[in-house]
Amino acid sequence: MRVALGVSGGVAAYKAAELVRKLQQEDIEVQVVMTKSAQEFITPLTFAALTGQKVITEMFGEESAGANVESAIEHIAVAQRIDLLVLAPATANVIAKMARGVADDFLTTLYLATTAPVVVAPAMNVNMWEHAATQENVEALRARGVYVVAPEEGYLACGMTGAGRLASVEAIAAAVRARLGIARDLQEETIIVTAGPTCEDLDPVRFLTNRSSGKMGYALAQAAARRGASVILISGPTRLDPPQGVQFVSVRTTEQMHRGVLEHFPRATALIMAAAVADYRPVAPQTKKLKRVNGRLNLELESTLDILADVALGKGDRVLIGFAAETENVAAHARAKLESKQADLIVANDVTAEGAGFDHDTNVITLYFRDGSEKAYPRMAKIDAAQRILDQLSALRQTMGQAAATQRAR
Repeated sequence: MRVALGVSGGVAAYKAAELVRKLQQEDIEVQVVMTKSAQEFITPLTFAALTGQKVITEMFGEESAGANVESAIEHIAVAQRIDLLVLAPATANVIAKMARGVADDFLTTLYLATTAPVVVAPAMNVNMWEHAATQENVEALRARGVYVVAPEEGYLACGMTGAGRLASVEAIAAAVRARLGIARDLQEETIIVTAGPTCEDLDPVRFLTNRSSGKMGYALAQAAARRGASVILISGPTRLDPPQGVQFVSVRTTEQMHRGVLEHFPRATALIMAAAVADYRPVAPQTKKLKRVNGRLNLELESTLDILADVALGKGDRVLIGFAAETENVAAHARAKLESKQADLIVANDVTAEGAGFDHDTNVITLYFRDGSEKAYPRMAKIDAAQRILDQLSALRQTMGQAAATQRAR
């Protein structure tokens, strides 16, 4: 997600730095645009340090004629790549220009050029806020679909008391989340997500494993954390960094993953088994390296622990979601797994399909439900696939909650 944050001139401009941090915690990329007046209250360097990006302060560059041409159309490029424009703080002057279609700097020009949703958080003197002209301008913006985060009442920098103080950073961030479709519907949930492969040793230098990169599981953990859940990510070996805000448990073998899931399962409300767990392990792993011999080498293997089946024995009112990575007869295998594991939902894919399966940034999934229904999705980014899976988890939790409430009422 990409958001442009417009900062206009006012004492509350310093709070925009806090908003940047808040949005970054939601894994939102922030591009800051400042008016000339805003730079009187806070420096562009502050936002550049926070975002790691150039802060846009002028419509036209000064370095060269080439830079001037590039800057002259930069508002179009920014307008096309952002998912949302938020102005915080928005002064009476900027609001008036937006309402009347005046485009005399980069920020107001960006507003006219973008088709993305717009959020405005006004901040000003109480008399300016209550003036009929300001109220007419605000209503004009609302009529065009702009979401206005109303200012709070309180002691203002000018010494007066009343409405006009910039809304809280959390209130503005909540408005951004809502307009971006980033729900906080999982705040009451504790979700275990397993990810990556597991490894079963043959000897000190060799092991059985699979091609799982962990990307799907990590995307699920990241998306669940964004939506407010307490997330426990139990992962086999990957090259990925754990998402911010999750409890990370590193494991290597199936037995270690089994132990980790059972340890945390009592406090969980849902388990998503996205890990590609090794199905077999050597019966007798060697303590010394197996030497090469002429001819065949026979290995005796045994089944590993079935994590999903074991936790299903104490399922209670938890949601269990399993994954089925298949190469043929996807629907049949997914439905068989749904029944044998007592899962609520199976996420299945054909790992031979283009853009699906191991080590891709995209996936092509079909969801199979206990009522016999299914829902197929086209190829999409794994983070988007994660959101679709979590949508169903949220719906299942709500259904279970309603059923429990009905049962208690009887």
